[in-house]
Amino acid sequence: MTSRTRLPRSASSTTALLTTALRGAPVLAALALVAALAGCAPAADAPSAAASSEASSTPGREAQHVEGAVTVFAAASLTGTFTELAKQFEQANPDATVTLNFGGSSALAEQINQGAPADVFAAASPATMTTVVDAGGVAGEPTVFASNTLEIAVPPGNPGGITGIADFGDEAKTIALCAPEVPCGAAAATVFEKAGITAAPDTLEQDVKAALTKVQLGEVDAAMVYRTDVLAAGDGVEGIEFAEAADAVNDYPIAVLSAAPNPTGAQAFVDFVLSEGAGVLAAAGFDAG
Repeated sequence: MTSRTRLPRSASSTTALLTTALRGAPVLAALALVAALAGCAPAADAPSAAASSEASSTPGREAQHVEGAVTVFAAASLTGTFTELAKQFEQANPDATVTLNFGGSSALAEQINQGAPADVFAAASPATMTTVVDAGGVAGEPTVFASNTLEIAVPPGNPGGITGIADFGDEAKTIALCAPEVPCGAAAATVFEKAGITAAPDTLEQDVKAALTKVQLGEVDAAMVYRTDVLAAGDGVEGIEFAEAADAVNDYPIAVLSAAPNPTGAQAFVDFVLSEGAGVLAAAGFDAG
């Protein structure tokens, strides 16, 4: 059985013990014994082993609990990636639910500026985000989280014989473009202007997914969409890259909205996009922001 050292009951009894032990011994020996006895006694203010163990196991500041609905307005070109990110976010935060509203960035910005309830806005261009910032609708500063590049989408087999952006000025070709006020349309306009091409679209769509759908249905020979849309469509379309696309790379900003009903959840979702979301975005063909 393990023995337990009994501590001196008082200072006077300790002195008596020392007097007996040191009678006739040199002063240095007495001092040595005093030091030894002092070392055996625990310091009054020192924590016990149990207390030290408990303190060391105390967890640090816990992450903020996320709960409730988080409403995200996002550009149509983010449909696939944000649907996946919302699923992952909900798995990481079981008490939170993400509601996604996809559409043309300019239309979403207008809805936000008119008071539509939303927590987060992810736009397909800084210019579109600026319209919300200027209206006082953004809390803090938007952060660019990805970028995207234009690509030509054609039906499988390329029945229209599209070879490059010059075909978008050929009235014999049926062409779909995004409307100029939509980020994908503004980017296309920049490309055409720098290339000296006057585009002759047969239809102008309010978001990039609508333009892509025209190709998938075989209603047009080609559409100007994003590289990520071509990848997401799989075998439904074929993509044609063109060098001039480098003249109009679109940055994607994201921000918490100032009127967010759930600001804590909004910030948590933005942080999630900026961290775990990077891999999902890269796999979909987006470049880093």
